[in-house]
Amino acid sequence: MDLDAGQRLRALREMYGLSQRALAKKAGVTNGIISMIEQNRNSPSLATLKKILDAIPISFSDFFTIDFDEKNQIVFKAEELLEIGSSGFSFRQVGRDLKEKAMQIIHERIEPGADSGEDMLRHESEEGGVVIRGLLELTVGGEVYTLGPGDAYYFDSRIPHRFRNIGDETVEMVSSCSPPTL
Repeated sequence: MDLDAGQRLRALREMYGLSQRALAKKAGVTNGIISMIEQNRNSPSLATLKKILDAIPISFSDFFTIDFDEKNQIVFKAEELLEIGSSGFSFRQVGRDLKEKAMQIIHERIEPGADSGEDMLRHESEEGGVVIRGLLELTVGGEVYTLGPGDAYYFDSRIPHRFRNIGDETVEMVSSCSPPTL
């Protein structure tokens, strides 16, 4: 989305939860100046724009290059989650493009009897999760753990690991991995 300076300032101000009045007070300018800039009725001097951006705070370069599309999306509706699972595993990922993200968040459903496989998983990250429903068997290294609703895990993903639903109902859990495994 290509935004002009006025739209860009409004989007940034709203992203930080600031009213025009609050931003003006922090920047030491009148709220009329903020309003006129946002309506593109005033083109601020570099000094005025710097005062406003310092109050947020954000650099000039970030102000002009920040992307106001999905990278800054805050809320993801259930139907917007990206399905990336297969064979008994539903992995509904928060966000689509994780290339510049520090973590991956997944709403998981594991069908009864589903197993991540005899070959243990390994990847360069850390991961953790909380079981919401069902009975999960987690193997990390040589240790086997049984987790039920409310139980959680956190481990170094470079250690070989495996997930298995050992119950009669679907396991539901929310997990996170950092950095994302793409």
